[in-house]
Amino acid sequence: MNEEEEKKASNTNPLAALEALLFIHGEPLTHKKIQSVLGIEAREELDTLIAELSARLADDERGLQLISDREKIQLATKPAFNKILEAFVKEEISEDLTPASVETLSIVSYLGPISRAKLEYLRGVNSSVILRSLAIRGLVERFPDPEHPSIFLYRPTFDLMKHLGVQEKEALPDYVKFRDMLKVFEAGTGEVEKAPVEK
Repeated sequence: MNEEEEKKASNTNPLAALEALLFIHGEPLTHKKIQSVLGIEAREELDTLIAELSARLADDERGLQLISDREKIQLATKPAFNKILEAFVKEEISEDLTPASVETLSIVSYLGPISRAKLEYLRGVNSSVILRSLAIRGLVERFPDPEHPSIFLYRPTFDLMKHLGVQEKEALPDYVKFRDMLKVFEAGTGEVEKAPVEK
């Protein structure tokens, strides 16, 4: 990031930045981590931002809400849309995998364990619904990162490997080639490492 980009980033609307951070993270995010990422020094300032975002989301025209659990907050859909979303998910898992689902499944299979934040950085779009659909189908599973218990990682399931006829992901076609391509990409841009860190 050059000096001009850093300046623009520092002038970002903090309320919009908080909403974007919670959206891309997907899981509960600690107040401490939010302060660190957004550069907020005073806890009172963060509390004000959280209260303002919560108030704006409470509007009937918004489909999301802000939920909190002591030191963590998270974006979630409003209960009023449960039936619509449930029907959508059921329809999704009853159909064949979409190209987007295949893409997501491929990334998890070749690059997993992988965090949702890194996956979404690589794909460029929110992947929460697709990951949930793949998990319900028994194709991927999530588990806490041993080094950061508040972060969830995704990996292919044993059933998927069995279905593909391989005993381990390293046996997938061109596995080494794709891993090497990712390393070259990361070394050349450094951007993957800068993807939002889940904590």
